[in-house]
Amino acid sequence: MAHTIGVDVGGTFTDLISFDTTSETVKIAKVLSTPENQAFGVMQALANTEVPMETVETVIHGTTVTTNALLERKISSVGLITTKGFRDVLELGRRTRPKPYGMTGVFECIIPRELRLEVRERVDSDGEIVEPLNENDVNKALKKLLEQGAESLIIHFLHSYKNDIHERITEEIAKDIWPNSFITRGSALVSEFREYERGTTAAINAAVQPVLHRYVERLQQQLKEEQYSKDLLVMQGNGGTVSSNIVSEEAVKTVMSGPASGVMAAAYTSMQCGFSHVVTYDMGGTSCDVGLIVDGIPQVTSELEIEYAMPIHVPMVDVHTIGAGGGSLAWVNDSGLLQVGPESAGSQPGPICYGRGGKKPTITDANLVLGRLNPDALLSVDTPVSQEFVQTKLMEHVGTKLGLKDAEETASAIIKIANMNMAGALRLVSLARGYDPRDFALFAFGGAGPLHAVALAQELGIPKVLVPMRPGITNAVGCVVADFRHDFVNSVNELLANVDMEKVHEIFSAQIRAGKEIIESEGITVEEMIVIHHVDMQFQGQTHILNFPVQNPRVSRSSLQSAFEKAYWNRFGVELPEIRAVLVNLHTSVIGRRKPVPLTTLLPKSEQKSRIDDCIIQNRPVCFESGWHNTQIYNREFFPPNTEFTGPAIIEQLDTTIVVEPGNHVEVDKQGNLIISL
Repeated sequence: MAHTIGVDVGGTFTDLISFDTTSETVKIAKVLSTPENQAFGVMQALANTEVPMETVETVIHGTTVTTNALLERKISSVGLITTKGFRDVLELGRRTRPKPYGMTGVFECIIPRELRLEVRERVDSDGEIVEPLNENDVNKALKKLLEQGAESLIIHFLHSYKNDIHERITEEIAKDIWPNSFITRGSALVSEFREYERGTTAAINAAVQPVLHRYVERLQQQLKEEQYSKDLLVMQGNGGTVSSNIVSEEAVKTVMSGPASGVMAAAYTSMQCGFSHVVTYDMGGTSCDVGLIVDGIPQVTSELEIEYAMPIHVPMVDVHTIGAGGGSLAWVNDSGLLQVGPESAGSQPGPICYGRGGKKPTITDANLVLGRLNPDALLSVDTPVSQEFVQTKLMEHVGTKLGLKDAEETASAIIKIANMNMAGALRLVSLARGYDPRDFALFAFGGAGPLHAVALAQELGIPKVLVPMRPGITNAVGCVVADFRHDFVNSVNELLANVDMEKVHEIFSAQIRAGKEIIESEGITVEEMIVIHHVDMQFQGQTHILNFPVQNPRVSRSSLQSAFEKAYWNRFGVELPEIRAVLVNLHTSVIGRRKPVPLTTLLPKSEQKSRIDDCIIQNRPVCFESGWHNTQIYNREFFPPNTEFTGPAIIEQLDTTIVVEPGNHVEVDKQGNLIISL
């Protein structure tokens, strides 16, 4: 057993990296994704590496199955059993609108009203039973849901975060009647006080649970047929991995699995390069994901909203996504303004220059027209098309409508609009949260990320750009370096002055115990266990909460008060001593560290040159911010470690192209990562 394999499925490509832990060498594969069944692309990527599956020790998989199912509403039929009088909570939501302006907008709850049934029971906000559970109502509701074709079941009662006895009884009754294991008990998944968010999270879990279960089952079977005998591990949205045998029980935690793996790889790589504060920027073929790493730790949130009225309140790596990828379409709207994205050409037909029937211009086509991409080195080109054909289509769909003089000016406009959109996303995760981008480095990856990274860093005043050795497969690398991780949250929701601190200590201890037991039950070797605690607090009367870390699970009341006041000051620059603090939620993350992977194995040692000038493969005109320059084109596979040079330059490699603006300084570190100083 010598190989560890990480495989990540994106909107356009499926990326795979195989580490031979004996010889410390790697093999990589990049194939088109297969949306109809992601397992086909995974198995094709495995076949392309020619690694014998019987020699594979671990396969770690980042997937977009649950995310895609949600966004496309290709979900299972879900039935809800809830407290009498509260069937419409999931539809009423938080008094918001799909569109903040205007009188139009459509929202459709993922559970139809006829599948939301009520039973008589009531627990008050202190956890006291006001009305006992009517078990006869439960039996009738279960049978009615089955008659109406529900495949998954949610049990979601009012105030069950305080006392879940009625949910537990209902679950036991359901296990005897429900024909499958797709039963979600809301308080077991999220034990927080807000019934709308708790219920919606449970609804999403139930909606994607059968979808994920069937996908994982198919993939496990195909791996078994290829002689793979070990467990399949799946990336979760919190940046950790979990055994495929239990992953579908809490399927909602795999939403944002793909973006999370990239952030984990960024944290792992940047720390080894000496950067602890990093803005991550992952631009693929379909979308752009940005996140933040502070002191080497990816920022995690429990308040993600994947789309309107779909809050997911389980801990996930805090990633902001916009529809700006290499395949994002450029078009002129009804107002005569140029827009780029969010609609994408995807993998089929793809950009015009891929020669697969695409007729609408994309960001990739614009980069090609500006000389930044090599037309002879594009991946997945079926039938090559001429540069003139691409230029004609740019003018036809965009340039002529805007009155631009030529294709080059049109391409520059497309890139400027795309960069403006992505810079806005970067501001949301940094400036909008009180962080100065000038204190960070920009970690650029994804197949298209390094093409735009320097321009974005310039826009935000970020002084350095870090490009890893294999940017196009960074998400797959993230799967390999990710640890086991399980997150827990429990609501307290009391004035801090009234909280029983012994109860707080007991909750933290129970969370630690549960996390360690799950990791041990997965049967995977870990080098050490790490426990991280956070709390959510707010001032009385506020709507939003503030999350901050605590070092000691036996934290005191006074230290919580002072830590909250400090966090509030750091975020808002305001002190509110006259308002009382409320302790809302307690969080614990239990992390099982896996054996570290040496990043030097990503270096193609056999092809390295001794001098940087020997890495130049050609010269060609390239358009930068300052205009056209005759530019040296480098092959990154040839770069020797610990060398330096100055732009303008285009650096090409199998999985991406890197743009270095005139005057930028490039340093190749000992692990082959590029550090570009603006």
